[in-house]
Amino acid sequence: MEFFRIKHDIPFMRYGKLTTAISLITFLFAVWALAHKGLNLGVDFTGGTVIEVEYNQPAHIDQIRETLTKTGLPEVTVQTFGTTKDVLIRLPVHKDTTSAKTSDTVMAALKAQDPTVILKRVDFVGPQVGKELYDNGALALVVVAGGILLYLAIRFEWRFALAAIIANIHDVVIILGCFAFFQWEFTLTVLAGVLAVLGYSVNESVVVFDRIRENLRKMRKSTIPDIIDNAITTTMSRTIITHGMTQMMVLSMLFFGGEALHNFALALTIGILFGIYSSVLVASPLLLMFGVKREHFIKDNKPKADVSADGAQV
Repeated sequence: MEFFRIKHDIPFMRYGKLTTAISLITFLFAVWALAHKGLNLGVDFTGGTVIEVEYNQPAHIDQIRETLTKTGLPEVTVQTFGTTKDVLIRLPVHKDTTSAKTSDTVMAALKAQDPTVILKRVDFVGPQVGKELYDNGALALVVVAGGILLYLAIRFEWRFALAAIIANIHDVVIILGCFAFFQWEFTLTVLAGVLAVLGYSVNESVVVFDRIRENLRKMRKSTIPDIIDNAITTTMSRTIITHGMTQMMVLSMLFFGGEALHNFALALTIGILFGIYSSVLVASPLLLMFGVKREHFIKDNKPKADVSADGAQV
């Protein structure tokens, strides 16, 4: 199905150096943000107390946050999840108190504000467990990236695999850089969003790469930049429809999903936008830089000079 039919190929590769330079600057800025500011890790990774409470009526998040701040818990994170009556409260580790004392303090403050509040769950995440989650999350990113690299190297060839993995790393670093620069809280749900972006972005690269490989066999008289431009242009309708629909769903989560889904949807929103950009304007120009040729996919079956068709020396 092709809703957006584009009659003439768009010369994307003509601007390849410019878009690659923009990507490099953005990438370096993200690396600077990560190195200079670092990620604002949530309780999932640093350890702390997670308290779940339920109200009889929709909870007033700002009032709850203000009440807890007055009790001497300024670093508290308050968000709704599931329904507007369910509230999740996260508190970092404090050396001078225990998890039980912290939950008692929180519940006493909340009951003074609204006696109908009910304590449903208290979980404590130790610093060691948080560090293990952080290490496992980093390992998951490396394993996923390695798997993608291996898959593309087998399916296409190493130039395509390297271009796609650089584009994917570009997307991930920019997401992390945004979270570091704006000091948005980085939690397990955000990590799940980053891993989802890895798979999503590589899928777009595979679609474009498939069309490039097909064009290499069909467009025998065209140059490599023209072949890539044609591949991107002919997949543009699918790109607009697929990413448009996905972005609408993610934006719905971002604006209407509540605080529990906000940062997850934020990571996906940034990842999808940069995933489209990197698949078209980063991965494809990198193919040119790596010197991809038609000969890499089409074997020369012509008999060599002084050699017969059956391989015998004449």
